[in-house]
Amino acid sequence: MNQMTEEQMTLVEHITELRKRVIYVLAALIFGLIVGFILANPIYDFLRNTEPAKQLSLNSFSLWDGIGIYMKFAFIVALALALPTTLYQVWAFVSPGLRATERKAALRYVPFVFLLFVLGVAFAYFVVFPMAFQFTSNINKHLELTETYGITQYFAFMFNIILPLSLLFELPVVIMFLTRIRILNPLRLRKMRRFAYFGLIVLATFISPPDIVSDILVAIPLLVLYEISVILSATVFRKQLEEDMKWEQQYEDDADKTTA
Repeated sequence: MNQMTEEQMTLVEHITELRKRVIYVLAALIFGLIVGFILANPIYDFLRNTEPAKQLSLNSFSLWDGIGIYMKFAFIVALALALPTTLYQVWAFVSPGLRATERKAALRYVPFVFLLFVLGVAFAYFVVFPMAFQFTSNINKHLELTETYGITQYFAFMFNIILPLSLLFELPVVIMFLTRIRILNPLRLRKMRRFAYFGLIVLATFISPPDIVSDILVAIPLLVLYEISVILSATVFRKQLEEDMKWEQQYEDDADKTTA
């Protein structure tokens, strides 16, 4: 009876801890949304005055279009700002089950989350998005269509490219983190390579324009990211094995001293 009560208390404690971490993540998202609304107008001005939007006449087909665009900008800013906090809360939730060295090592990955997200946004906006826009625009001109772009359609097209790629750029740090908390390892990643390649190539074809050159230009960085993730995972895993050997050696030495 007492054992059952202790197990129930442990479960309740875990649920309480999880709820606290979720609240922190939601608070970070709300804070990010506030910052996002503040930055929405400068971001819009920058995007509106750079190619290809600079040469376009964007139209509103609904009274909600302007508000919707502000919401999208605010959400992306909130996502970027909340990602490090989210990863930190995941670390804080699982850290009691980690060794001290693992806790410190895993915590170092958190600052890189925001950096990789920004790199993903830059790659998607300056490399992939212009290719996709040029391809679709050329098809419209070939069909002799009058190009009248709605502001919602234009930015939705942009965000559908930028957001998935930006999140995929988090792959190395996420895999390093999962390796550090012993959920993944390089052996498992190598076994999954064929399936991962297939998934990333399929994703690249959805994100990029439907021509083979664009598909390759988008797929190659994603595959490189996966291979970098495998290498980083192997580095982390090798350090873990060394730490385990040191811990086992220390445990054996302490046991010998106790026996003596």
